[in-house]
Amino acid sequence: MTATEPLARRRIRGAAFARATLVLLIVVGLDQLTKHTIATSIQPGETRKFLPAINFVHVRNTGVAFGVFSGGGALVLAFTLAALAVLVGYFALRPDRPWLWLPTGMLVGGAIGNLIDRVASGSVIDFIKLPDWPAFNVADMSITFGVLALLWVLEGPRRHEQPPP
Repeated sequence: MTATEPLARRRIRGAAFARATLVLLIVVGLDQLTKHTIATSIQPGETRKFLPAINFVHVRNTGVAFGVFSGGGALVLAFTLAALAVLVGYFALRPDRPWLWLPTGMLVGGAIGNLIDRVASGSVIDFIKLPDWPAFNVADMSITFGVLALLWVLEGPRRHEQPPP
């Protein structure tokens, strides 16, 4: 072990946390901006055509993604905080894991975006409506893509593995 290794590790950790924080801030900012825009321009229950097969609506969701566990309150909050603590702890132990900062920022940012609403008003504004699918918001999209990205980072191809013949 050389004297520069601890410094190099600190730099890697700092860069990874900075990237995750930047992603988190972008997600929370976009989420809150879009929810504010919908809340001030579309009345609850109203629908507006946006693109073919995509409508903007203004609905309140007391559950988690796509209305699951509606009315869960303290249980939803406890589960969310526990899951975030596990993820951030894993990230803190492995900041040098390639691309782990991206799903961490997406998941924490999405969770914070929805938690802000849940704490402020007891519900979350969902506004993107696809046919035959529950309404959702930017935070929900970030959480969904964050889970997929996390699975890719954790279970995707390894650099040292050889592709099958």
